[in-house]
Amino acid sequence: MPTELAGRNHAMTKADLITSICEDVGGFTRKEAAAITEVVFDAMKEALAAGSHLKLSGFGTFAVRKKRPRTGRNPRTGQQMTITARKVLSFKASPLLKRAVNKS
Repeated sequence: MPTELAGRNHAMTKADLITSICEDVGGFTRKEAAAITEVVFDAMKEALAAGSHLKLSGFGTFAVRKKRPRTGRNPRTGQQMTITARKVLSFKASPLLKRAVNKS
């Protein structure tokens, strides 16, 4: 995360990530860094859409889980309804990421 964002209550955006790549890694134009970022995100999306687990060493693991249909309740009316089956994305942080987050 760029140092100007550290310690602030700010959501890091894709633009911030691109800026960080240009400044911290160097050797890339903003256009090249944006293209690299898009390729990485697209590869991640494709792997998850295919049902694969995505493991990023030192960061964590993304996994797609299937949820069965279940009975739920409309909070406004209290009426019972069926919640359809769907896939959900889950994330489990690595111990390194947990330590880094708890350090600050």
